[in-house]
Amino acid sequence: MWNKKKEEEYPPKPVATPAAPANPIRENPSMSTAPATPHFTSDARGPAVIGKSVMIKGQIFSREDLTIDGEIDGSVELHEHRLTVGPNGKLQAGVKAREVVVLGTIHGNVDASDKIDIRKDAKLVGDIKTARIVIEDGAYFKGSIDIVRPETKPASAPAPKPVPASAPVAAPSAAAAAAPGSPVAGEVKR
Repeated sequence: MWNKKKEEEYPPKPVATPAAPANPIRENPSMSTAPATPHFTSDARGPAVIGKSVMIKGQIFSREDLTIDGEIDGSVELHEHRLTVGPNGKLQAGVKAREVVVLGTIHGNVDASDKIDIRKDAKLVGDIKTARIVIEDGAYFKGSIDIVRPETKPASAPAPKPVPASAPVAAPSAAAAAAPGSPVAGEVKR
């Protein structure tokens, strides 16, 4: 219709298309509606967990919160973190942590720098050293408790500045005049 002459003069050339491979490679993959897999950080996920079917003999050191629902024979150290002994957890271990929550059983000494919480139906046999403690009704505890206060530096009051002998003496106030012999601020008594 429009330019029949031009179409007749230049017939379309057949374009050779390569055969499609069995597994096509896409340069731009389609967008998925599923959420992206998050990059895990210690803040985004919960505590590390030792499951109830796990048994460990030895030492455990952790730099993150830890939940133990299995059996441990040895020692557990989480100096600045929280240890939770789950309802199925059984520890034959010495424990050192910032905070300890017991729902299961611990046979061993516990050193919690901040707090220990022994919940209902929990069992702890051993000595405790902590700043704060909670023992719920129904929990079993046998041992000694040493409550330690967090180390606080005594607040040292600044020493009063001595008044030089050549400093001018303030005029006595009316209150000082009413009570003879009492020193007034700024006076030097000799």
